[in-house]
Amino acid sequence: MSEPTLYERLGGEERIRAIANTIFDKHLANPVVKQRYVESVREEVIPKLVDFLGEGTGGPQKYTGKDMLTAHRGMNISEQEFLAVLDDIMEALEEHGVGEREQEQLLYANYAMRREIVRV
Repeated sequence: MSEPTLYERLGGEERIRAIANTIFDKHLANPVVKQRYVESVREEVIPKLVDFLGEGTGGPQKYTGKDMLTAHRGMNISEQEFLAVLDDIMEALEEHGVGEREQEQLLYANYAMRREIVRV
């Protein structure tokens, strides 16, 4: 019997959507990155984030947005901002009761994209 995918262990699309909304709320409140987020883009960003996380964790979603390098090019994102976003993600995962193993896998996946995001 095969092990459940990370997508399944996260609770599927409904739970990933709830986590994505919590992450977005944390970014809006985080003094380090809040200037980069506005409530008015929530309806655009959340579906993309759900698709990105869904596809990346083994779900049926297909992410059709920009690749990370293109999406972040010219934004001049600092290391401090990148780490603040990771902190927000980890806090959201904890708030939603995501297991430690799953948190570690998501942290590793996010950190692996650092070179495509920071000061590109």
